[in-house]
Amino acid sequence: MTLPAIDLFSRSPAQVRSCLLGIGVATPQAVEQEKLLQLALKVSCADAAQAAWLRRVFRSSGVERRGTVLADSVNDFYPHAESQADKGPTTHARMQRYAEEAPRLAARASRLALVDSHTSPSDITHLLTASCTGFMAPGLDCALIESLGLKPSVRRLHIGFMGCHAAFNLLAAARDAFAADPAARILICCTELCSLHLAYGWDPGKLIANALFADGAAAAVMGTNTDTVVAFPELIDSSSLLLPECADAMTWRIGDHGFEMTLSPGVPSPIRQHLRSWCEEFLASHDLKIADIAAWAIHPGGPKILDAVGAALNLPEASLAASREILASHGNMSSATILFILQKIFSQNLSGPCLAIGLGPGLMVEGLLFNF
Repeated sequence: MTLPAIDLFSRSPAQVRSCLLGIGVATPQAVEQEKLLQLALKVSCADAAQAAWLRRVFRSSGVERRGTVLADSVNDFYPHAESQADKGPTTHARMQRYAEEAPRLAARASRLALVDSHTSPSDITHLLTASCTGFMAPGLDCALIESLGLKPSVRRLHIGFMGCHAAFNLLAAARDAFAADPAARILICCTELCSLHLAYGWDPGKLIANALFADGAAAAVMGTNTDTVVAFPELIDSSSLLLPECADAMTWRIGDHGFEMTLSPGVPSPIRQHLRSWCEEFLASHDLKIADIAAWAIHPGGPKILDAVGAALNLPEASLAASREILASHGNMSSATILFILQKIFSQNLSGPCLAIGLGPGLMVEGLLFNF
């Protein structure tokens, strides 16, 4: 007898009702932007003109302080370049430091998320992790199972090298998992150590990244809201858009001396051109308009990206305040950043729909629609 096929993802979002039950964030020791500027000048600039340009980039980045696992040893880890051919520590040396530091930071954020959601580690059925700044095996998932005391049978998924929007993909995957198992309790953790990839030498695309990126971890617990008193943010839907002819606008590649990011100054242009139509179509599928959104969680790829998103959607400056505040106080922590912003927004006790938007290599746009 042939059994009928079952579509495990056929439930509607309203039936699944996957909610963010708690968020936890963690950063290493913060360093003033000016100190990191002095480091960048030491390893990147060959003359006064280059130094003047780099100062302008750092001081217009919107970043005031950034966390780094190298706070107490940054000058030892990144010594002065001995020649123009010197590109700093090898990728092997950087990955050794990642393996030492990333599991601890991930565990800190995850414990806070478990506490915030009133969830016991033994209740976690799924563990979803993301990182684009390091590789190791066994990975962060195995480290978290041991350090948090999760069940050894927990279902695992790791997303690597997706960049700044990886948290969007984790949250969307978690929502899909609820369609298969509405009783699931899912722990999500994004961990990024961007400061391990400081670029040496003169390459403006890489130096812009040097001015923006930081270290941080963020975790969230998702489950079905059974509390009749507390209203948790509900994840309604997700949407993606690959912008045309933008493959080289934002890249993230593995080199011999760290992972190499490039950011083109042309990134804001396709955002202004394409973002609004995608956003309107996504919202319309839920009978919403841009004006109906109560809060905006925009990943702060940089101040010009925030400006471009605001212009494309005609948003008031107040709508970008949470994103600019996180950028100023923590820098761009890649995939972890959006959960910092969501935590800040959800603490304001607003009500209504919230749209989160992130951009990553590709250029790929990711969106998440919440209701709270």
